[in-house]
Amino acid sequence: MSEGSNETWGFAPPPFRAAEALVSLKRALRDLGLSERKNAFEWGGKRVLEWDAGEVELNMRLARRLQVHTPEWDRTVLKSAADQRKWLDEVKKRLARWREDE
Repeated sequence: MSEGSNETWGFAPPPFRAAEALVSLKRALRDLGLSERKNAFEWGGKRVLEWDAGEVELNMRLARRLQVHTPEWDRTVLKSAADQRKWLDEVKKRLARWREDE
């Protein structure tokens, strides 16, 4: 195989299962100290993220800043395990920033 070749390695990543991914994300978010409320999570009584689950993707909304009332949302669509890991890393960064700001 030459360098820069576009050949595949003969396997594909496993299919993204939104329902299973949501269960995993909920567990990870609770481990970070967030409280689950219906289709959302709160931190310190403030809503910091929401989701809508489809069959093949998760539509996530993450607050830009902590606000008591309606926050501004950053929207992300999770369609793979890599998207899920990247999004969870962003949640951890924001939680760390919010903890420092308190």
